[in-house]
Amino acid sequence: MLLWKLLFWISFAIVLYNYIGYAVIAFLVNRFFGKKKSSAPDFYPSVSFIVAAYNEEDCIESKINNCLSFDYPRNLIEYIFITDGSTDRTPEIVRNYQGVILLHQSQRQGKSAALNRAVQLAHNDILIFNDANTDVNKNAVKNIVRHYYNEKIGGVAGEKKVIRASWSEDEKTAGEGLYWKYESFLKQNDSDFYSVVGAAGELFSVRKQLFEPVSPEVILDDFIISLKVAQKGYKILYEKNAVASELPSASVSEEKKRKVRISAGGFQAIVMLKSLFRFWEHPRLFFLYFSHRVLRWGASPFCLILILLTNIVIAISSKSFFWLSVLILQFIFYGSAFLAHSISSVSIKLKPVKFIYYFVFMNYSVLLGFVRFLKGHQSALWDKAKRAQT
Repeated sequence: MLLWKLLFWISFAIVLYNYIGYAVIAFLVNRFFGKKKSSAPDFYPSVSFIVAAYNEEDCIESKINNCLSFDYPRNLIEYIFITDGSTDRTPEIVRNYQGVILLHQSQRQGKSAALNRAVQLAHNDILIFNDANTDVNKNAVKNIVRHYYNEKIGGVAGEKKVIRASWSEDEKTAGEGLYWKYESFLKQNDSDFYSVVGAAGELFSVRKQLFEPVSPEVILDDFIISLKVAQKGYKILYEKNAVASELPSASVSEEKKRKVRISAGGFQAIVMLKSLFRFWEHPRLFFLYFSHRVLRWGASPFCLILILLTNIVIAISSKSFFWLSVLILQFIFYGSAFLAHSISSVSIKLKPVKFIYYFVFMNYSVLLGFVRFLKGHQSALWDKAKRAQT
């Protein structure tokens, strides 16, 4: 019985630490020992703004117009749209715009290969990467580059915002927005403590001199690129006023496809970045990377299973009121997630239920991603998830 209880409490402690504990530690350190980060609001370096677009004819015109509206000196920014492998009108639409560089080849090699090719041809010192299906705020570039006045800053991560759609196939994907609000808090917390550990591909930036070409088989190019920069001893800051807004996935099945791919890529990244486990080289970076990322992918989903299974064994064996009460709470927790999955999406009104559903769904997707990683079935080439309509 002691062994079962030990397994329960260790598993519970890991999940609690991963989702709340480490963030509290970092927050307290920031609060009492943090230093104010300096930036230069009038600093205007040359910028290469890179957008990788694969079969995005429905939104590419809007994306180009969004870029051309940025509040930044036009002579200091070049726009590179790379459309490798696209079989629709995306390259044709980009070609019609003056002041936009089109890179296109018929062969599709994946996003990592496309980014490598775009960076090789970029002329400027600061690289900003952005997804084609997002809308970026007007001052984003200005807010990103002001941090590069500090030579210790190697990259800047923007904020991903999931906006409310007027229609979606499944309202339950609204939990994605709640989850990203939580993630945005963690990114700001990590940045204040030392560095963001993995930028979101929707909008992030690095110094060109620090960029390392990414292997074509890499799934999470944004994660690998940004952490490779951090490994060199540079910080990745979080800029909440550089926002890339996108619609939620059109359905749970589409979101599942995306999450499983990301999870498989997460396990791949842990293997590729194994040198980060040399904690003595960059102790603060290791603390954040291990606490926020490694435990999120490699431990917490499995610990949630252990928490439930050990609780069942203990409750049956001990017949303790405490352990029975904990088990009932777990059944309520997972039951509400199952109910949210089963009932009509219109009926899900409570935000806590949406968050619980997305939390369970996310960890389930990590488990599926782990299986896919072990089987080696996740390709860097993939069919992007469909987004809800405005």
